[in-house]
Amino acid sequence: MVSLVLILREDSQVYTLLSWITYHLNLSEFYVNILTALLFCLMFSPVVSAIEGATAPPSVILAKTYDAATSNIQLQDYWVSEKLDGVRGYWDGKNFISRKGNKFNAPGWFVNVLPKIPLDGELWLGRGQFEKLSGIVRRKFPVDSDWKDVKFMVFDYPSSSNAFDERLRQLQGMILAIDVPHVQLVKQFKVSSQSQLMEKLDEVVSQGGEGLMLYLGSSVYKSGRTSDLLKVKKYEDAEAVVIAHMPGQGKYLGMLGALLVEVSDKKRFKIGTGFSDEERKNPPAIGELVTYKYYGLTSKGLPRFASFMRIRKKH
Repeated sequence: MVSLVLILREDSQVYTLLSWITYHLNLSEFYVNILTALLFCLMFSPVVSAIEGATAPPSVILAKTYDAATSNIQLQDYWVSEKLDGVRGYWDGKNFISRKGNKFNAPGWFVNVLPKIPLDGELWLGRGQFEKLSGIVRRKFPVDSDWKDVKFMVFDYPSSSNAFDERLRQLQGMILAIDVPHVQLVKQFKVSSQSQLMEKLDEVVSQGGEGLMLYLGSSVYKSGRTSDLLKVKKYEDAEAVVIAHMPGQGKYLGMLGALLVEVSDKKRFKIGTGFSDEERKNPPAIGELVTYKYYGLTSKGLPRFASFMRIRKKH
């Protein structure tokens, strides 16, 4: 049964497979109907889930946030790259794995060119295409025509013990050898001053990008959140009216989880971050105007990464 499901999963052609079996085994209509039901049950059974299910989450490096006002880093020691608004894709040498340990089912032609060693990167479709990309990579059965514009943007080499300066040189040679359009190295460059960094940030954001990343050249690859890797974002702020309070869970049980808010064009969304514990215990009242910050808009016109700042005082 499992081998049959694997064939089905590779081709996603249920009726083609049924026709082949019916022709070669000369099955009657009665048995064809039974086989049809069995195949579709197997497609969505725990057997398939076990084959494609979650694995242990990869031990990936995570970024902290760069604060120009308080940071005393030497910018010339860091590599700079665009922060891609894609889906984190950790290539473990066999499969693409999400940060939470879920497998992304990419087409064979997409992965066959990749080495049998771990690579850290981002599955990316282009600026402002996150929602579309998310739908593509999370399908159980990959569609070739959807994946043709997806790129694996490589930014690190986890199994190397070298500093990032050297890992970057190793990756340059590796990607050059792979030599296919859908596998690319994230462009890294240097800046010498804060003003130069902010100019580049303005340029990227004005073109629809999300922000920048800073990576310390002398750092080794390590799992978890670290100041060796910093995200640089430029936010905007706006006001919205509180429509409802969403209850908290876990450590916020009995407190505010998120605000449901409405902006002037009647769009509604949730704001779930930026609150102190005291603000979660005594949240802004329904009907109050709040200021929030955000990092550009999604393709649906909603604020990306909206975060609470303060109650807008009426003057």
